[in-house]
Amino acid sequence: MDTFKKPGILVLLMLFMAATRTHHFETLMHLPDASLAVFLLAGFFISNPAAFGILFLEAVLIDYLAITHFGVSDFCVTPAYWFLIPTYGVLWFAGRSYSRICQFTLSSLGVFTFMSLASVSAAFLISNGAFYAFSGRFPEMSLADYAARVSGYFLPYLDSALVYLVPAALIYAAFAIREHVHFTSHAGQ
Repeated sequence: MDTFKKPGILVLLMLFMAATRTHHFETLMHLPDASLAVFLLAGFFISNPAAFGILFLEAVLIDYLAITHFGVSDFCVTPAYWFLIPTYGVLWFAGRSYSRICQFTLSSLGVFTFMSLASVSAAFLISNGAFYAFSGRFPEMSLADYAARVSGYFLPYLDSALVYLVPAALIYAAFAIREHVHFTSHAGQ
């Protein structure tokens, strides 16, 4: 699906990110940040790489507004911030890769699950590794100490993506099944 032929998907993903990214941390009042899921789903649904650039620029703009107008800390805005490009790129690439092999079967859903978990895990390693190496915030901390300290953030990071990816996969599967049933019932006539 081309970005400019199916703009509704891009707009929906942009709205979803805008609605969830401003606080960066889940609370009782705020949903978890959907950015990880948005980039993976955009890669699946939209083949035009311009969509990646549009979504990344939106993420930067949201972060800027969150810091300057909503009181979000700028602690993470360091030279390491630009490693969000490969972080989100891994997710985009996983979505693009899965779109080429998706078969709407249970085994294909297993592949989607594996690719989602692997790409979100890689995104975590890239973003946190870059923050350790390039932020300048941890000059006295060893890599082992940093890894021990950051490991507690992995499951919430993963959860923030899965809370959106699981329902998205189920909704998409329901539509695919409906289309398959509709197609096979008309094919037999």
